[in-house]
Amino acid sequence: QLQLVESGGGLVQPGGSLRLSCAASGFSLDYGAIGWFRQAPGKEREGVSCISSSGGSTNYADSVKGRFTISRDSAKRTVYLQMNSLKPEDTAVYYCAARRSRLCVLLGETYDYWGQGTQVTVSS
Repeated sequence: QLQLVESGGGLVQPGGSLRLSCAASGFSLDYGAIGWFRQAPGKEREGVSCISSSGGSTNYADSVKGRFTISRDSAKRTVYLQMNSLKPEDTAVYYCAARRSRLCVLLGETYDYWGQGTQVTVSS
């Protein structure tokens, strides 16, 4: 059974860093693209970043470009989201998701499997 489990969230001060992990079980990362999404209270879900099944293509929301980096370790079946220079507006529940396509897009409705989410809070 395909399963995604996020970890690494927490409380961090503005300007700080966190690394989120998305561990996949039941499938290879070659299965399809993996995306990170986030949802803050009272706001719509937002696509943050994604990586193609080959790992050769990535995409980022404008709001996180230059601050966040997505990467993957195929042997560990894990996708990471390194988040630097965090801002209070990055506060949200972060979800990873997998889609049955090799292409990386930031459209949540095109993803088929979702993790349970991990809370990121940026506050002083």
